Amino acid sequence: MHPESLLIAGSFLLFLSIVITKLSTRLGIPALIIFLLVGMVAGHEKLGNIDFHDPMAAQLLGAITLSLILFTGGIETEYKHIRPILWSGIVLATVGILITTFSVGLFIWGVTTLWGGHIQFTLLEGLLMGSIIASTDAAAVFSIIRSKNIHLKANLSPLLELESGSNDTMAWFLMILFKTLLESKQAMSPMEAISTFVKEMVVGGLAGLLVGKLMLLILNKLRLTNRSLYPGLILAVIIFTYSATHFLHGNAFLAVYLAGLILGNKDFPHKKSIIQFCEGISWLMQIIMFIMLGLLVYPNQLLPIAGIGLLLSIFLMFIARPLSVFISLFFSKTLNFNHKVFISWVGLRGAVPIVFATYPLLAKINQADIMYHIVFFVVLTSILFQGTTLSPLAKWLQLEEPIVKKHPPSIQLSQEVASELIELVVPEGSSAIGKKIVQLSLPGNLLIMLIKRNGTFIIPRGDTVIAALDLLMIMAENRDAIDMIKERLGIID
Repeated sequence: MHPESLLIAGSFLLFLSIVITKLSTRLGIPALIIFLLVGMVAGHEKLGNIDFHDPMAAQLLGAITLSLILFTGGIETEYKHIRPILWSGIVLATVGILITTFSVGLFIWGVTTLWGGHIQFTLLEGLLMGSIIASTDAAAVFSIIRSKNIHLKANLSPLLELESGSNDTMAWFLMILFKTLLESKQAMSPMEAISTFVKEMVVGGLAGLLVGKLMLLILNKLRLTNRSLYPGLILAVIIFTYSATHFLHGNAFLAVYLAGLILGNKDFPHKKSIIQFCEGISWLMQIIMFIMLGLLVYPNQLLPIAGIGLLLSIFLMFIARPLSVFISLFFSKTLNFNHKVFISWVGLRGAVPIVFATYPLLAKINQADIMYHIVFFVVLTSILFQGTTLSPLAKWLQLEEPIVKKHPPSIQLSQEVASELIELVVPEGSSAIGKKIVQLSLPGNLLIMLIKRNGTFIIPRGDTVIAALDLLMIMAENRDAIDMIKERLGIID
């Protein structure tokens, strides 16, 4: 294909994908699945007939795109919001991935052995498949929760975003481990595996902290004459962080996420415009990446693996993911049964498993092409069924908060009005956390008018649950009522 023809085809596919997102919103279908389908149709021999089979290009583009998505997720995350759920997120991102990997691996090995068909995986190949599809996808979770404007109770949104933004670390390590074992045909001792994992985590963590601190210093000291160059500077840092950390045998995904998290929780010049750039370029790269991943799939090869793919999808959605969530969060005191059910269902698979599936392709692992198409099938079903039912499930489980989309107007009270309007922040460790407003036994001369949580405004009701660091706008008739609400919230003057 000539360069001009390639540019025409690429620009048309990009234009078509963006326009079709309008249709996906009306139909309630996640836009991500539209991008994948556009790539599949474009690569079909009787439709688009674009011959593309370059896993290395897809892997490289996928790594850059995932780095941008993770950095954007980090820079948009306020640490005060993830602090209360930090431990739960870490356990989900590590123990949860281990449980999913081994349960899926054993399932695939057992089913294909009993199946007796042309698809048969060894235990090690099954574990490789399990590690590839173990992680939830940051791109899918971020985009679907935000595009559908889902506002969840009990810090569920920060927990889900923290998990999806950090569990690639464990999944990537396990995928590389099992791929290496299949290539070398040699066993690795548990101590060697643990040592390698710790090294990658430490190097990745230190790299992320160092780049985040250094970049913060540079942004505050550097005064570029052209402010439009700042996004380019950030882009260069993201790509460098990923590449340098990978070169040092550290976990590059962890490094870029931590760097974004550090920057996002500090003030620096042009912060808002940089975040807007990161959001825009992440979406653009995401569209391109999903189209390219769709081009790698041959539709006629999906039908032979549809049976095992459907069985695997059902097992993953209804057994493996819930099992990993309920075991990982067994000791959590803040998350009830409904919370865990919802977290189990938000185990969305997206670009990450498909990108990970390109590694066995490049390494020419036995049945790697079949693995890729099975993973692709699982991702399609995950986004299609789980992605379209998130909002109805949240409402059914009573986990959605009513919100006010616009900022409230400034209120000025007349001098003749005896009431006082104040704002109070619920401190961490307050006995009011986790209680409904009606359970606080507030006096009749006091009213909680509005709650600000995670950047959104909630109209409170009697059954609204108080969370840590909630900003409450309160109308009180006298000082005694104010003192009482402070006592209920555990605020000490």
